[in-house]
Amino acid sequence: MSTPGTAEVAVRHILSDKVTGGVIRPKTRTITWTDAHYMVKRPPSGKHTVELTCTECSASLLAEVRDRSTTRTLAAVMRVIGIVCAVVFFAALAYAIHEGGKTLPEGQSLPVLFPISVVAIVVTFVAGPTFYVHGRNYNGVSMLDAPKPRRGHAIRPVRAGRTRVRTRR
Repeated sequence: MSTPGTAEVAVRHILSDKVTGGVIRPKTRTITWTDAHYMVKRPPSGKHTVELTCTECSASLLAEVRDRSTTRTLAAVMRVIGIVCAVVFFAALAYAIHEGGKTLPEGQSLPVLFPISVVAIVVTFVAGPTFYVHGRNYNGVSMLDAPKPRRGHAIRPVRAGRTRVRTRR
């Protein structure tokens, strides 16, 4: 559990990223990594940049840290958007089933809202869970774009079961 005014993050060094499978077998992706945990201090307001070092390759990575209130607001907004997408999904699905199941007279077509509801179903089917999960996992720390040699890294929020913690101020 992180202390107030800080965020706990893991700097991941991607060791390998393999995709196996193909036409006959299903594709599987295997990613292996090592990580180092850091406690980064949050600014009182706004956002600031911190430098984190990968313990595996000594690469210097820049991360942007947002203040606590902005982080909570953005996480809540993403969760609300995910919930609204779920409501729109079920409403559009009910409408599409209702309108698509009708028998129409010869020469009459479905209402204009039918294709819009189908598009809404597809979009919200993907966007709803994505927004909701990102909202639950958002901690206000994001990696700034790294140059080419340092792209094999990621910054992730830390969950339970951490191994070691380094403090960065």
